[in-house]
Amino acid sequence: MRRPGAGWLTRLIADPGFQRRAARWPLLRRLARRDGAQLFDIVQGFVRSQALLALVELDLPERLLAGPAPVAQLALESGLSPERMALLIRAGVALGLLRQRRDGCVTLTRQGAALAGVPGLQAMIRHHGAFYRDMGDPVALLRGGAETELAAFWPYVFGAEGAADPEVAATYSEVMAQSQRLVAGDTLAQVDLRGARRLMDVGGGTGAFLEEAAAQAPGAQLVLFDLPAVVAGARDRFDRAGLSDRVEIVPGSFRDDPLPRGADVITLVRVLYDHADDTVAALLRAAFDALEPGGRLVISEPMSGGTRPDPQTDLYFAFYTLAMRTGRTRSAEEIGALCRAAGFDAIRAPRPRRAYVTACVEAVKPA
Repeated sequence: MRRPGAGWLTRLIADPGFQRRAARWPLLRRLARRDGAQLFDIVQGFVRSQALLALVELDLPERLLAGPAPVAQLALESGLSPERMALLIRAGVALGLLRQRRDGCVTLTRQGAALAGVPGLQAMIRHHGAFYRDMGDPVALLRGGAETELAAFWPYVFGAEGAADPEVAATYSEVMAQSQRLVAGDTLAQVDLRGARRLMDVGGGTGAFLEEAAAQAPGAQLVLFDLPAVVAGARDRFDRAGLSDRVEIVPGSFRDDPLPRGADVITLVRVLYDHADDTVAALLRAAFDALEPGGRLVISEPMSGGTRPDPQTDLYFAFYTLAMRTGRTRSAEEIGALCRAAGFDAIRAPRPRRAYVTACVEAVKPA
């Protein structure tokens, strides 16, 4: 099939001779420098992420929370030579995470402190090794068929049998639980759960979201539904939070088992994007059947920007779910259409606080 050629302006900008001339013209020179710097940031992206991983693996954010430290001390505690630690510190300064004072001591910047304090962020960075190895041949990943490490890291997406190993289940449950507080905070800022009588979180892991939601819905009975190997760790969480008398834990697989009925609110937090369209459609129908008439469905997860691709969700999460081999990021419009096909109406998508953390879609079962 014959394709139209690139436009004249695109061809001009791509011409090496024009680029040399543009570097001599003041206005175009600024644009060329800006474009060049942005391109180099893209090129060096993997090195930036690996430098970040080194900072986290050596626990520098945690250690610097205790106060400033000299390079020599950090090197000794990390098992690095002072020269190699100095290299890493300069990288951390370049990333905007560290600051080196005139006396040589190293401190955290505001972003560095956030890195140390954001729940689950460092755990997510640590487990990125599997994702990056899967991305080692991105064309092969796009063509499909290859085995991936992330599929092994998140085996629950293939059903209950995939999560049968208690050690594996504990690993991914811990990563999810650490990040869930951040997701819960952004979800509850977009969605009002006050007035809920019976709130069921499907695929809720060890109950991290329900623990946070309990404060916004103080009168609600809470139901946690997830795989038996996953919910095994939930009872201790609810006991510590003083919620045991409000929570019913129901082990099961939404692929194989009916959802408990009687909830007036069902939440699906970071669930749909783990699964293929047919699984999602079946789950939404099951949620529709389980809800009381007039009940609400709340979906919360990173969503594609749709016709306006988002720089985080249409890059990071799109390739992450591709490497998981089962799911994909969907736009709020796509999710709304799937909800409508399942029988829901009154579909709305509040504006997300931080799209790279989570976005929400609400839908109502007609009374």
